Amino acid sequence: MSVRVQNAIPLLLVGVLVLGGCQNMDRQTQRMLSGGAIGAAAGATVTVITGGCVACGAALGGAVGTTAGHVIHELERK
Repeated sequence: MSVRVQNAIPLLLVGVLVLGGCQNMDRQTQRMLSGGAIGAAAGATVTVITGGCVACGAALGGAVGTTAGHVIHELERK
């Protein structure tokens, strides 16, 4: 097993455990969390492809995704 796979397994397990606690969230919180996760994944992917700072791309993408989830919820609520 390569070093990268060995590092990814604990992170994957932590992610599964954290998301397992999302059962009792309201719709707005679910949208914000899923938007943040999708944004972080997209930001990290884009920076891997372009050769930038992966952590910076994930953080920025997560922030944009969380905000988008909140805005979408507010627009649908009206």
